[in-house]
Amino acid sequence: MDAGYGNDTQLRTGVSTLGLSYVAGIQANTTVRAHGAAPQPPKTWSGRGRPPKLIRRDAEHRPVSVKTLARGLPPEAWTEITWRTGTNEVLSSRFARRRVRPAHRDEALTEPRPEEWPLIEWPHGEEKPTKYWLSTLPEEIAFGALVDLTMLRWRIECDYQELKQELGLGHYEGRGWRGFHHHASLCIAAHGFLIAERVRIPPSGPARTRKRQAPRLPEGYRPRGTTAPARVAHAGLDHDAAPLSGYCSRANT
Repeated sequence: MDAGYGNDTQLRTGVSTLGLSYVAGIQANTTVRAHGAAPQPPKTWSGRGRPPKLIRRDAEHRPVSVKTLARGLPPEAWTEITWRTGTNEVLSSRFARRRVRPAHRDEALTEPRPEEWPLIEWPHGEEKPTKYWLSTLPEEIAFGALVDLTMLRWRIECDYQELKQELGLGHYEGRGWRGFHHHASLCIAAHGFLIAERVRIPPSGPARTRKRQAPRLPEGYRPRGTTAPARVAHAGLDHDAAPLSGYCSRANT
């Protein structure tokens, strides 16, 4: 997801509730709690009413923005990572990651949110970090794999563009979910077929380096119009080779 969707805490929480992982773009002012920076526990129960359950914030237990987190990271936290080869050059940039807990309005919760990966991009020559993401991918995922999966969104955008412009995904004008589902399914199936065909054909597909061989003639084959094998041999023909067109013409005559 890009930041237009990733900034929606409720949407990200809903994706996690479905048991799915995500990589979501976020804005620089998104608040998080760094690893080990826990919020203040609920108030001590006075013995009257319901026991307090909500976590609290104070001057020492306030979250920070991901921008502040990025600027506070040491130089060794930043790593140059290459994720793929583009059409003109190798695509690489400088990234950092640290385990954090999203903290958007967590004072309304009874316990902190689970830890996630924040991924921060700060290219060389830039005055400040340029992009931020949050991800629920496993804690043990390799740094390069995290960057590679994050950058898949560009390829997905290219697929959407081709589906909409070339295959008519954006032409649906109905009002029902069932009709849209059928329309989208046919467009996606057509897109998958075209991708499969594209892979089979060079330059995407494997190059055909072997020359096509002429079929071998069966044993005892005699060109049309010949009367005996001796005549064929006398004409300089090989039993395993195709007949000369000129000789066939004379024989037929």
